Amino acid sequence: MEKFKRLKNEGNDCVKMGEYDEAINKYSECMKLNAEECTVYTNRALCYLKLYKYEEAKQDCDHVLQIEDSNIKAFYRRALAYKGLQVRKEHGRYP
Repeated sequence: MEKFKRLKNEGNDCVKMGEYDEAINKYSECMKLNAEECTVYTNRALCYLKLYKYEEAKQDCDHVLQIEDSNIKAFYRRALAYKGLQVRKEHGRYP
């Protein structure tokens, strides 16, 4: 559990510095240690959104909502992912 907390905190620090790819790696490592911890999924979804990886963000949010069906961050970030996917579909490019 100590390694999980350390990795999560390192991921959070990466997000603060705008290092989203590195944060994704840290959160993914956390998931290997505890796949039921929803915050690492919503945090990773945020990183995916920042990198315009809307499908990946949506998948992380879907996973959280299967575990916690009232997780507000997951609903919000999934909505942002759907919006990004819609814009991409309409314009055939990144916003």
